[in-house]
Amino acid sequence: MAMKQIDAMQDEDLANMMRALGHPVRLSILRILADQRQGDCCCTDVTQCLPLAQSTVSQHIKVLLDAGLVERQSRGTRNCYSLRGDRIEALGAASSGLFSDLASDLASRAASVLKEPA
Repeated sequence: MAMKQIDAMQDEDLANMMRALGHPVRLSILRILADQRQGDCCCTDVTQCLPLAQSTVSQHIKVLLDAGLVERQSRGTRNCYSLRGDRIEALGAASSGLFSDLASDLASRAASVLKEPA
């Protein structure tokens, strides 16, 4: 099997986004932001949907911001948040491709083992 070329920056970026998604609260925040009107969801709005303190929600939003999955827009004295569609799509494509490739590699190995004489 030929060694696949590894794009270190792409893998690092994918790993950072996946780490950001490694907590159930952050997944919930993404769902809440997806349900809200684009760019019109502040931390208080998210806090009303979750049984958590605003400071806790803010910390989770910061992780999502740092991973580039969420963007912030200032609206007067409030910060509003929305999903970064381009990054969410890129994450979906990259992770889908990664897991499809891994599954394909495993299936190929299993098939070759079954063909080898005992």
